[in-house]
Amino acid sequence: MPTLALGIYGLFGYHLLLFTALSHAPAVEANLVNYLWPLLMVVMAPLFSARMRLRVAHIAAALLGFAGAVIAIVGRSGDGAAATLAATGWAWGYLPALGAAFIWASYSLLCQRVRPFPTAAIGMFGLVSGLLSLLCHYAFEPAVVLAGHDWVLLGAIGLGPLGAAFFLWDQALKRGDARHIGILSYLTPLASTSLLLLTSQRSFSWNIALAAALIIGAALLGTRTQR
Repeated sequence: MPTLALGIYGLFGYHLLLFTALSHAPAVEANLVNYLWPLLMVVMAPLFSARMRLRVAHIAAALLGFAGAVIAIVGRSGDGAAATLAATGWAWGYLPALGAAFIWASYSLLCQRVRPFPTAAIGMFGLVSGLLSLLCHYAFEPAVVLAGHDWVLLGAIGLGPLGAAFFLWDQALKRGDARHIGILSYLTPLASTSLLLLTSQRSFSWNIALAAALIIGAALLGTRTQR
């Protein structure tokens, strides 16, 4: 039961706060706040495991990776994105974005503290979280009627990349160092931005090259650091 509660805390809690943030704050800025979770994961790792020590190189690598994520995400919004980001005022949606970052970082670290569970249990976490999400939709959002192709797309995403991501993440946490995994996670915004450019047939720009250099440099620095 504690393991199921942890899974719901991670999957449902994270997405509840993230979508709340995206509904009440500019998407780019909210996404940047959300992407503090790899940094939090690196910094909080020693609090969840006595065998892990936090070195300066880990913090430097995490900050370097976050800088790369900022460049990748902000650059995706267009040439004027940096000015827009600087001019954006406070929105309360940033608070749930920060909460989402904390939840995912702490969930990932707590998974290494609970009694070992099979990766197949992630399916139960997702099922219960999905049912809770439907209840929240019914209670707080206007009703939506989905067409047949919408259900097909939702099923393909859930059984494909999204579902696979949760299973692979669990395997990574079971086999790897949480500090290194957090730093490597900054490859996600870089990969998503690169995929978007490829599918939209847009040319790669300087910001993607710089983001790639920063994130890859962070990964090399962080993963080569000894305990």
